[in-house]
Amino acid sequence: MVNFLSALLKGLILLSSLEVLSRAAKKTIGTKQTIKAVQSSAAKVVFAAEDAEEHVLAPLLALCKEKNVEVVWVKSMAELGSACGIDVGSASASIIEE
Repeated sequence: MVNFLSALLKGLILLSSLEVLSRAAKKTIGTKQTIKAVQSSAAKVVFAAEDAEEHVLAPLLALCKEKNVEVVWVKSMAELGSACGIDVGSASASIIEE
């Protein structure tokens, strides 16, 4: 029962996070843009797709760790792309400060 509740809560938190991303006025889409946003301290939170290739995300994840930027994991690139309002997948995205 506890595992079910944990999974349910994790799913609700992820859904809420993706809703926030989809409604964000300013966001980056794609790893190159997201890296630039983290480097310039503009990124509030970074989203990364679990099925993205490790060599694509590794520099971004290292930078997020260095800059203390939260990373929210999303199940797939397709799901992340959809939340960003694009018809293709995305390895990463971020919500940026205005």
